[in-house]
Amino acid sequence: METVSTDRRDVYAIITEQIIERLERGTVPWQRPWQGGGLPLNLVSRKAYRGINVWMLASAGYVSPYWISFKQAKQLGGYVRKGEKSLPVVFWKVDEKPDPENPDATRKCFILRYYNAFNTEQCDLPESVTAKLALPEPKEIDPIDACDQIVTAMPNPPAIEQGEPRAYYSPAIDRVNMPARGLFDGAAEYYSTLFHELGHSTGHRSRLDRETITDVCPFGSTNYSKEELIAEMTAAFLCGVCGIENRTIDNSAAYVAGWLRKLRDDRRLVVVAAAQAQRAADYIAGKQAGAPCALTA
Repeated sequence: METVSTDRRDVYAIITEQIIERLERGTVPWQRPWQGGGLPLNLVSRKAYRGINVWMLASAGYVSPYWISFKQAKQLGGYVRKGEKSLPVVFWKVDEKPDPENPDATRKCFILRYYNAFNTEQCDLPESVTAKLALPEPKEIDPIDACDQIVTAMPNPPAIEQGEPRAYYSPAIDRVNMPARGLFDGAAEYYSTLFHELGHSTGHRSRLDRETITDVCPFGSTNYSKEELIAEMTAAFLCGVCGIENRTIDNSAAYVAGWLRKLRDDRRLVVVAAAQAQRAADYIAGKQAGAPCALTA
């Protein structure tokens, strides 16, 4: 049985220092802690995505590695479910244009393009297609008492369901969705992911009223990136309190590094996020009343 640390503030400071230390010396590539079918692929061509598309699609939270366009889903005899949101897949298109310095020659121009892709979990496809998409078999994972105590202690908690094999928090309906526990690599990874999504939920208007949740924050925007830092720092803090940070801190540091790159490596944002995450972690653990707050930078 894991034990809960009694000195939360010291734990938070230690975790923050560990993340900063790993950011300074480089981190391992972040991977989803639940099982999937490998790197993201296009379902029709079976070709693996490249470049930033790998990171963007692999971190979207789906078990299935297969992605398709709206048109491809229709060509397969299926459709994308109403309300599902796509992710952009970027690629370079090579074009030939006249060379202004030499009328008899042309020069190659590289133009960045994109198309919208959907994971197969967002689609309803014929059984003849889905039967070929094998998913990992769930395994038995024992609970960690210290983690369960924190989840149970959360005041005014959101609904927690396992309706889909992906992890996310929906502010509109105040609900956390988690992949089945047996899909995770282990108990530490399961609780780390749950703490991350509960971290997001603390930003709801009925809790800490955090602008990075309550405002419209498109994927990849500055506020979206800041919110991801806060949620992951919250998870890292709570894992530290439960004594399982040694199994999750590298993943957390690498995840934070990925979002910091989108924010141009502004390392001071770790400290800003840590302050917000401290309030979120305390709220989840039932240690503060949770007055509304706003993110400052």
